[in-house]
Amino acid sequence: MSQTTTARSTTTTTKLKRGITTLLLFFFIVGDTLGAGIYTLVGTMAQDVGGVLWLPLSLALVLALLTAGTYAELITKYPHAGGAARFAERAFDKPYVTFLIGFLMLASGITTAAALANAFAGDYLQALVPDIPAVPVTLGFIALLIAVALRGVRESLIANVAATVIEMTGLIIIIVVAAIVIGSGGGDASRLTTFAEDVPPISGALAASITAFFSFLGFEAAANMAEEVKDPSRSYPRALFGAILTAAVVYLLIALGASIVVPTDQLATSEGPLLEVILASGVQFPSWLFAIIALVAIGNGALLFMLMASRATYGLAEAKLLPRAFGAVLTRRRTPWVAIVAVGAVTMGMSFIGDVGTLADTTVLLLVLVFISANVSVLVLKKDVVPHKHFTAPRIVSVLALVASVALLTQQSPQTWLIAAGYVVVGTILFVIARAARRREVRAGTNEPTRSIPLE
Repeated sequence: MSQTTTARSTTTTTKLKRGITTLLLFFFIVGDTLGAGIYTLVGTMAQDVGGVLWLPLSLALVLALLTAGTYAELITKYPHAGGAARFAERAFDKPYVTFLIGFLMLASGITTAAALANAFAGDYLQALVPDIPAVPVTLGFIALLIAVALRGVRESLIANVAATVIEMTGLIIIIVVAAIVIGSGGGDASRLTTFAEDVPPISGALAASITAFFSFLGFEAAANMAEEVKDPSRSYPRALFGAILTAAVVYLLIALGASIVVPTDQLATSEGPLLEVILASGVQFPSWLFAIIALVAIGNGALLFMLMASRATYGLAEAKLLPRAFGAVLTRRRTPWVAIVAVGAVTMGMSFIGDVGTLADTTVLLLVLVFISANVSVLVLKKDVVPHKHFTAPRIVSVLALVASVALLTQQSPQTWLIAAGYVVVGTILFVIARAARRREVRAGTNEPTRSIPLE
């Protein structure tokens, strides 16, 4: 992979302040990647691969790095906010394709928030308040997220900074506790090569890699920061690949420690798998304190994805690809209240659709479709010349990412495909309604013609 320059200029013009350095961008991506997924999904992976948790994480890492190569080229070539929807707009110039990619992104945010809401009401909370009913907790948790999002983005991001520090501390605690147990001769290292019973190793590893990939998601969000990076051509690839590799090291250490310290059957049946590491270790660390840390991590992840989904909804409405009502903003708070409330309501509904694992797999399905679009876009746009230096990935990287993404789709269950199809149907109906409304406005002379997301 290399950096290519096609003219003397090294940056593109933007209305936003370029104040994000490589280090700040690195921490942004790390904070977005090292999220709640690892707190909740280790047990789900153990159901498929037993103690061989390192294998699906390694497969997911390869796919993440390949896809990151595509994003590094696209974002440094077109350093504007908008992500995959913007790249699709430039590559295909089809309003519905632009809309669909953007809608899949917001749908992934809703589904992730629903998965984490279910996880919030699981074993971590039960460790603090035994026998508390899950459904009221889940719905109350989502209602709280709606209230925080309506309060304002500044307040939400301040909460995110504090929560990110807490969740990182929790992961470090698990690594240290596992190291103490292993160093003292405890645990069972043979579990690292013992697959789950009654599950073929290859199919189990592929199924678990879908869940593992969920834990690496987050770099798509950084695409929206490109306009504010001081030197995106230099900073973004370094921060992106560095953040993914950092996350991989942390995840693999946790997976190895959890497999050795906790019996596989116990790990596979837990909705709070990292808490099991604390309990099985015998180390004198308050389990209630770790449960609180995990709940903060889960809550933070759900809030971030809910914010992303609401802003994507608002953006599609502003681009005239969703009905105008979704673009309504509170006068004092300047928050897109209709989008936030709508996203919150759908999140509540989605929390009843499936368990944490199913919803996580659905998120991966939705985002893999987005990544396929990005990989096709980068190949289509290879011939496009821009007047500034940018990162260039070899074609084979995007081709391999495309092949790996399609292979991942073949491992999805009918239920996840059904949920994704439901999203597409609902989104298409809203798109048609928005287009019809805009045409009526144009005929009445009350608005400008329908257009897609602007490129500049």
